[in-house]
Amino acid sequence: MRFLFLDLLGYQIVKLFASWLSLARRRKKVRATGKVPSTLDILDNRTGRHYNIPILNNAIDAKYLQAISADGDNHVNNRSVDGLRVLDPGFQSTAVTKSRITYVDGVKGTIQYRMYSIEDLFEYHDFEEVAHLLIWGALPNLERKLSLRNALNEGLKPPALVTETIGRFPADAPPFSMVLAGLAAYAASDPKSIPTAANRPGMYQGDDVGVIDEALVRTISSMAAIVALVYCRQRNRVISAPDPQASFVCNVLLMMGFVDDETNKPKRTVVESLERLWILYCDHEMTNSTAAFLHVASTLADPISCCSAYVASGNGPLHAGAVDLAYKAFVQLGTPDKVPGMIADVKAKKYRLFGYGHRIYRTVDPRNKFIKAMLKESEEHGRQNPLLAVALEIDRIASTDPYFTSRNLQANADLYGSFVYMALGFEPDIVAAMMMLSRMPGVMAHWRETRVEQQCPLWRPQQVYIGCDAQDISASKDY
Repeated sequence: MRFLFLDLLGYQIVKLFASWLSLARRRKKVRATGKVPSTLDILDNRTGRHYNIPILNNAIDAKYLQAISADGDNHVNNRSVDGLRVLDPGFQSTAVTKSRITYVDGVKGTIQYRMYSIEDLFEYHDFEEVAHLLIWGALPNLERKLSLRNALNEGLKPPALVTETIGRFPADAPPFSMVLAGLAAYAASDPKSIPTAANRPGMYQGDDVGVIDEALVRTISSMAAIVALVYCRQRNRVISAPDPQASFVCNVLLMMGFVDDETNKPKRTVVESLERLWILYCDHEMTNSTAAFLHVASTLADPISCCSAYVASGNGPLHAGAVDLAYKAFVQLGTPDKVPGMIADVKAKKYRLFGYGHRIYRTVDPRNKFIKAMLKESEEHGRQNPLLAVALEIDRIASTDPYFTSRNLQANADLYGSFVYMALGFEPDIVAAMMMLSRMPGVMAHWRETRVEQQCPLWRPQQVYIGCDAQDISASKDY
């Protein structure tokens, strides 16, 4: 026992010496250069080994952690010989890629697309220009803008298979189900765009930038055509043909039949409002739905098929589906006078208020100030919408009640934006799908970046197994 104690003591002394020696070397380097190195020092108490890991952009590369191993433990719950892993449920502190596209500062409450603030883009540019900026990294001149517009408009006519597929749904079918079916029909109508069907496994590897660019434009147009078809199916009307000269946003409204009764064209005020609203929604870094798209895309699948994962993710109650749930709450309340009772239930934890709070922001979402201004512009139209009156009463109380303010629970930009859709005259059943459409340029920008600039490997997360060792069934009598 005495010798064991001395062995353990000696082992601890060796570890402490190694740690002291590492620290001394680092201090010497700091004195010599005058600079504190951007590194992380790790001492593995299991082995006494020291590791010096570089920190770049306030992040460390996981490959350095994989090099931290302990010999001799092959137990299924440990596997220390395989290197250290990071357990991060929900990816709350894990970055899956590098990006130059969008930066969201949740502490300061700022957003920038590439090198431009969202304030400047909202004030001085339109949706097509911002889409070009996100995807190709620069604001376009007039020639490039019109080239993008023409390319988008050319893809807006849906194939017959897509029209027939969505047309077979009942008018009251869930819109996301119709969108998913439309995406499947689009993929089936163009098998040459599917790598496995075309026997071209490297089609979207990124070696041919032209193929990537054509595919991403086609995907945005396809999503727009599907949303227009779904809107028309819900109202038992025929989709209208796009105008080759019109803007992308104008054509989406035109195809939906969301037009002025006298001119049979979309109202200019509605087009301008959507242009500005969609700029705010164009991208928001690595959202759950964007990550779902990229996860599938890492298999080199075609972007239309990847969109199915994107849409399915958006349908969830903790993502864009929260807007649908909020609408259902507005309908149940019916009138603003019932709002205080609902707020009391929320505070008593009897009811969950969907659409409030955001995982990223510790302050006000910078998009909200623009959306509130747009709401004020649409105030006259909005007075005719009883659901909007309920929504605004909820927001009025929540924005002043200490229960909400102390917890920083504010309507997120998605819910605020849905108020604008209501004020413009859109029915609740299409709003979440239109929000997904407005995010398409950002999703395609991330796809292009991972394919062309980074050529990211297959996304294949690990797990930490906490089950039992395998049992020898033949030696067991309890079966």
